[in-house]
Amino acid sequence: MKRFISTLIAVLLIAVISFESSLFFGVLDYKPDLEVTEQSNEYLLTWTKFLLPVHYEVEILSTPPVSDQKKMPKSKIIAKYSTWDKTLIINQSFPFRTYWRVSARGLFNNPIGSFSDAVNLAEVMKVTPKDFAQVKPQLLSKYPAESPAPEQPMLAWSVVQGAVFYEIELLSQPPENPNDIEPSMYRIATSREIFNNGFNASLENHAGNHFYWRVRALDYTGSPMGVFSDAGEIFIDRSIKRPLKPLLNTTFNQNGMPTPLYPAYSWIPIRGATRYEVEITSSPPENPNGTAPSVHRIWSKQVIAFDCYDDEARIIPGIYYWRVRGLDNDGQTVGIFSDAQPFVVDLSKGNYSACYGDSITHGGGAISYSPSDWEYSFQTYLNFPTVNLGRSGDTSETMVDRFEEEVLPFHPKYLIILGGTNSLRGGAAPSQVIKDLTIVREKCLANGIRPIFMTLPPINPEFILRAFNEETVPDWRERFDIVNRFIRQQRYVIDLEPYFMDPDRSLPDHFAVDGLHLDIEGKKLMAQIINAQWSKVTR
Repeated sequence: MKRFISTLIAVLLIAVISFESSLFFGVLDYKPDLEVTEQSNEYLLTWTKFLLPVHYEVEILSTPPVSDQKKMPKSKIIAKYSTWDKTLIINQSFPFRTYWRVSARGLFNNPIGSFSDAVNLAEVMKVTPKDFAQVKPQLLSKYPAESPAPEQPMLAWSVVQGAVFYEIELLSQPPENPNDIEPSMYRIATSREIFNNGFNASLENHAGNHFYWRVRALDYTGSPMGVFSDAGEIFIDRSIKRPLKPLLNTTFNQNGMPTPLYPAYSWIPIRGATRYEVEITSSPPENPNGTAPSVHRIWSKQVIAFDCYDDEARIIPGIYYWRVRGLDNDGQTVGIFSDAQPFVVDLSKGNYSACYGDSITHGGGAISYSPSDWEYSFQTYLNFPTVNLGRSGDTSETMVDRFEEEVLPFHPKYLIILGGTNSLRGGAAPSQVIKDLTIVREKCLANGIRPIFMTLPPINPEFILRAFNEETVPDWRERFDIVNRFIRQQRYVIDLEPYFMDPDRSLPDHFAVDGLHLDIEGKKLMAQIINAQWSKVTR
């Protein structure tokens, strides 16, 4: 009996070795046929099955593979998934510029045959240049005859990802060129000074009570991003005297997301206001739709723009409320206060992990978007709970300065650290940045926090100058290289840099139109790199 079992084991072992050897020498001719479809915000991957039971490995790549026979460098592989089935469902947010392929694997993980042809996610999601040329905003404001608008209606539409600003047309008749990029002959008014997805129109000086409107997205140069939206109707009732109030464009705590340590607030502007005042209250304002500050006010700030960065760390737990009012040049209220919106400060939300750094961590991008726009924060796409402790404008020195007061109250187990970009591009010595990051590391370890460093993504000085009129030191690459070498020597590291470089080692414009702040595609890629390496840096 023992001899029989030994013989059987020997035969099986020889069979396995022979099979694996055939894989190694490429004897088997097998190539999966991969198909990727999108359904309910998930990606369904299916492929042709191998004739024997094997497991399959799905790779998600940042660049197209050069061959269906060759492995890709680790720096080009964003994530890997393994399964014994011939299907896989992935419900994560990946950037469109990714390439997906699958291969069958033997017992010792040798590839069977070749990789499948790579599928470009952009083609699956229909956001290739050809498809994107037909993108159009969806109108959100409706003013039918039975529910007319006042003479100054608020118009809102869906956000077009990556749009820097918008152009709106007010029309006397339906456009003769629907879903086109050319102006309509029925245009009675237009504006291009729209940097968010809303506009307070004025129809006071136009005869009639029935109008049409449409909008299109524009890029940094003013070129169309897609076509004009479908035209919407506006019925006007000039007897309605509805006071103007800003329309809030920020919603906190969506899907359980914690409030950032430094919140940002945004709204749709109103006509006649030249600046705005944001107030935070400790209780619901006692005077909704009023013009005077609330007796519960604990903070306020005046700004000229349509968004406001909080300059105080919101670190005392509780429920707060924010609202905004328009002001004229004399400081008099225009219209009334907006509705008040609550947000929650809960320090326990950061007990597992926190993200610490400058504006790349804080959020925002595409010039017109601030950290109030959740799509432009990489934390939105992470697979684990975290709180955003980033602050726009931070240097490595200020990260050291605010550590005790702004990190320790959250008691994070893991701290994701990305800092030094502002310091280096402004001319700080790499040795100073390294010194500051070392201090941050030691502060973490002294308080039982695991510091997880990320290498600095490259920048693009040409686009930074174009967007902000700010110069960058000529030798920024060398400075970044020195600091990144130090970061790679740390015990817990997530290497971002290789995924964001073009051939001259700069940041491509499809990742950041302003050359510095990663846009949605960049934030998604950043998050998926973190997700893929998270188990390695936390085990």
